[in-house]
Amino acid sequence: MADINEQLLSLPVGLFQADRDGRVTAANAAFGALVQGVTGAAIGAAPWANAHPGDRATAELSWRRATEGDGDVRLDFRVWHGEGRMVWVRVDASPVRDGLGRITGYAGSALDHTENAQRHLLLERLEGVVSSTDDAVIILDRNGSPVYTNAAARQLFGVEQEIDLVRDAGARGLLQAIRDQLPREVMHASTSSTWRGEVGFRGPDGLERTIDVDLVMHRNSDGIIEYWGGVARDITATKQLQSELTRQANHDPLTGLPNRLLLLRTAAEVLDGIRGTRNHCAILFMDVDRLKEVNDTVGHEVGDALLMQVAVRIAHATRPSDVVARIGGDEFVVLCDGGVDEHTALDLSERIRHGLSGRIMLHGVEIELSVSIGVAVASSHHIEGLSANEAAVDLLRNADIAMYQAKRRGRSRSELYTDAMRAESRKHKELGSELERALASGQLRLAYQPIMSTHSGRVAGAEALLRWDHPERGTLLPAQFLHLAEESGAIVPIGDWVTRQACLDTRAWVDAGLVDRSFSVHINVAARQLAEGTFVERVLATVRQMELSPHQLTFDFDEDTLMDQQPGTARSLQALRRFGVQLALDSFGTGVSSLTALRSCEADVLKLDGTVARLLGTSGDDDPIVRAIIQLAHALDMQVVAEWVTSADQLRRLRVLGCDLVQGHLLGEPTAADLFASRVRR
Repeated sequence: MADINEQLLSLPVGLFQADRDGRVTAANAAFGALVQGVTGAAIGAAPWANAHPGDRATAELSWRRATEGDGDVRLDFRVWHGEGRMVWVRVDASPVRDGLGRITGYAGSALDHTENAQRHLLLERLEGVVSSTDDAVIILDRNGSPVYTNAAARQLFGVEQEIDLVRDAGARGLLQAIRDQLPREVMHASTSSTWRGEVGFRGPDGLERTIDVDLVMHRNSDGIIEYWGGVARDITATKQLQSELTRQANHDPLTGLPNRLLLLRTAAEVLDGIRGTRNHCAILFMDVDRLKEVNDTVGHEVGDALLMQVAVRIAHATRPSDVVARIGGDEFVVLCDGGVDEHTALDLSERIRHGLSGRIMLHGVEIELSVSIGVAVASSHHIEGLSANEAAVDLLRNADIAMYQAKRRGRSRSELYTDAMRAESRKHKELGSELERALASGQLRLAYQPIMSTHSGRVAGAEALLRWDHPERGTLLPAQFLHLAEESGAIVPIGDWVTRQACLDTRAWVDAGLVDRSFSVHINVAARQLAEGTFVERVLATVRQMELSPHQLTFDFDEDTLMDQQPGTARSLQALRRFGVQLALDSFGTGVSSLTALRSCEADVLKLDGTVARLLGTSGDDDPIVRAIIQLAHALDMQVVAEWVTSADQLRRLRVLGCDLVQGHLLGEPTAADLFASRVRR
């Protein structure tokens, strides 16, 4: 220790001398306490001898490299102290030379570098995290010059170096945009403050972008800005995705028109705007007639093209201020605001209807296009006591009711909503719900009308007619409720029950010897039943269970069912006839395509509608139309049944004209199964 001043030895700073190999030749107590955790001098060992195992090799290598170059030495290593405390030691040493300039050793110091090392390590880790994040991080001094930027920030600003943030016009523009959008209270605050918001700017690629900014503005105790900076995230894609999701949630994917959600929200705003005024608001609810037939016969691709064409034509027929929406598969709505009343709304409805009527060609297929439209108009008086949302739903419901009225009255027409329609619609729905319970509660029954041979006078068959004994409305005929069953789908279980009950009664008549094996019971069948995939199997299972022959069952279907054009309908009819069940074309002569239907239909029986032969026997002349139909049916190997026979002269004429079978009130009114059996017995 002769070379070290005695005063220095007492300093709290660790001092030492070492040879060229790094072995300590002299040291004070502070050095030993710091590098080896002992109070005495650490003589004969390297300063890093007690270092963390992971640091020893590095320290020795650094010492060797420095001494080989005759330069200064700087080492950093960790030393474990008591109670598991880790201390960072900083060793600095310089060569000691003799009078000839030769290096005889090294002298230096050792300092507790823990705080600085930990701070440096933390900064390294923070920079590692910040540099790898996709968020842009930037720190500027009080003059706006960059102090720190990560790679994401430089990419966002479109520059390569921090200094370019000042030089580049685009980068300066973005910084200025952020400054311009800072709230006044943030800019003029006297203390440090934060702000978060969205900033729009044009990026280096020329595209409009949106960034989300978290900003910190740090001020000193005098309120002067020392630095400001923060994190910026490019949320352009997120904003675009949110915008697209919002658009998809509010628009129809096929036509791009507003959907039901957006329509009701817009209607609520419009209705809110007419409160307390004399203005009106109208909704036109339109349904594309027979769209299901188009989808089933020529495919959904053509059906979608038809809907697109409808959307375009509605847009051309309406006013710029009107809102056109698609709220369902074949349902479109027009919302009219401003200067509209019932007369104007009906005129617009008719203009749209005419624009959507006629034949159009789509994908090489000719389609007959028509729509049914319901119109509902609301004034300030109509929406009193209702919220805007409730009023919008109510107005749309009224237009829907009017549209169904248009459909019931023949389609391709417009109807204006009235309060009477709502009452009728309510009764309609009530009756529909009651019908669903009628079958389970035994309120349905069958009445049989005899079908007589014109030549032998025997009972050749009977038509099973459905009756509903309603507990409050009395006996209801099929025309009063069957359309409800078809709309709700209840026609399928009701039809199965009718088939089973008719076969059950026929079996009883056969067992009693009242009818022979040629007797056939006629049952009306709807297109909805025939379209069911298992309808034929269920019918044949019932026939086998009742031990009847298939020809003892005849299904009556009308021309509308025949022209339904659903593949399932045609397949069911063909399968029934193939298994021996007889088919009857009902109410022939009333449809506009009767001859076409007759040519394409493979039926066993033709039932002549009563309106065709009602004048027979009144003028004394044979009706040439009836004669021609009977001859044509016979040429097609079909029997002819004349319906609605009400007079003896009519019966006589039909017999002369060659009609095979007749039915009507002259021959017997529809009666219950037991009364029918009694009549046949007599």
